[in-house]
Amino acid sequence: MAEGEVSEGCRLPVLRRNQDNEDEWPLAEILSVKDISGRKLFYVHYIDFNKRLDEWVTHNRLDLKRVQVPRKEAKTPTKNGLPGSRPGSPDRDPRKVEVVSPATPVPAPTETSQASVFPQNGSARRAVAAQPGRKRKSACLGTDEDSQDSSDGAPSAPRMTGSLVSDRSHDDIVTRMKNIECIELGRHRLKPWYFSPYPQELTGLPVLYLCEFCLKYGHSLRCLQRHLTKCDLRHPPGNEIYRKGTISFFEIDGRKNKSYSQNLCLLAKCFLDHKTLYYDTDPFLFYVMTEYDCKGFHIVGYFSKEKESTEDYNVACILTLPPYQRRGYGKLLIEFSYELSKVEGKTGTPEKPLSDLGLLSYRSYWSQTILEILMGLKAEAGERPQITINEISEITSIKKEDVISTLQYLNLINYYKGQYILTLSEDIVEGHERAMLKRLLRIDAKCLHFTPKDWSKRGKW
Repeated sequence: MAEGEVSEGCRLPVLRRNQDNEDEWPLAEILSVKDISGRKLFYVHYIDFNKRLDEWVTHNRLDLKRVQVPRKEAKTPTKNGLPGSRPGSPDRDPRKVEVVSPATPVPAPTETSQASVFPQNGSARRAVAAQPGRKRKSACLGTDEDSQDSSDGAPSAPRMTGSLVSDRSHDDIVTRMKNIECIELGRHRLKPWYFSPYPQELTGLPVLYLCEFCLKYGHSLRCLQRHLTKCDLRHPPGNEIYRKGTISFFEIDGRKNKSYSQNLCLLAKCFLDHKTLYYDTDPFLFYVMTEYDCKGFHIVGYFSKEKESTEDYNVACILTLPPYQRRGYGKLLIEFSYELSKVEGKTGTPEKPLSDLGLLSYRSYWSQTILEILMGLKAEAGERPQITINEISEITSIKKEDVISTLQYLNLINYYKGQYILTLSEDIVEGHERAMLKRLLRIDAKCLHFTPKDWSKRGKW
């Protein structure tokens, strides 16, 4: 096939450099084609790879001998005139998923089930129970490691695809493509991973300049320098509610500091794919983590939460900026969110779906926190130590569903002679001890100065 015949929706192998600095030819889909000064560029999404790897490539990186042309779907009329349904079959809600239970299901542990905990050299068998699904609420970014998860806490596989075949609407095509080339934030230059709805006139710039303290964006370095002579902020607006060493947390009200909150959401959307951006930040609080030096408080990451959540969400969106990832800050943000829940006297869970990196961070935090509790239990009167899921939830402020899913994920829980037994193998214990030695950043509850507000009594926030 000739270069000119390759169009949107076509799939073909594309040359890319992998993490080992080796050339490979993964299958990719053409999402867009543009012509610059007679030179064609193709925006490709690598199938089964995260969308953050999508990029513009030249024709010499395309394997034009193995092009797969998209097939046109035949429209099958139904009694409702909707395509895709078989005549005579009952209409199905595409959002519902049929769950097939195993022939001999193992009963799932309840929050009051007592489990005996004891170490064992062998690894425990995993007891998996089908859990009923719940309707998922749309996550709101103005309102989300670094990370797609079901509502009941049982993790599902991250959504990788950015295919155009399923939905060819113009708006959808636009939002599937990165529109900002580079962002300069303080001493860092960031390469965005995903689309963010910055003003259209900014999307053609080679670099978008942001004030690192108020997050206002400008067209050029000169605009930024002129702004800095007038901007007197040296930390995020709002109240500093935590400080230990160089780490501080600021609480920002989305209603009182609307401009900053909206700018924060625009920046965060560059690195979060599975969130919807709304400009109504009034119902949300933002907790911004910063690092302090002689120039001021520099943003490291943040999480947002609803002022009133009917589903026990203690985090709506969470992000560690790329320069600070893989340094323990993501887990520190998660730990801080649960410290706030402890002060509020509630259990909490993050809003779903989590990003792929967020899911990894939460799994790791839940595992380490729960294992820390289990390994600290002591036997009484010669009997094995016992603890309920309710008690774990109350101690950690982790929601019960997340406790259960973590125990199952770690392969710790057995159902034996009518009771649940948690088996801590030597591998689990040694792995946990190694992980805790590396976890140097921890939240000190004594440094937290936070008074929760009852938003239900404060009118419209």
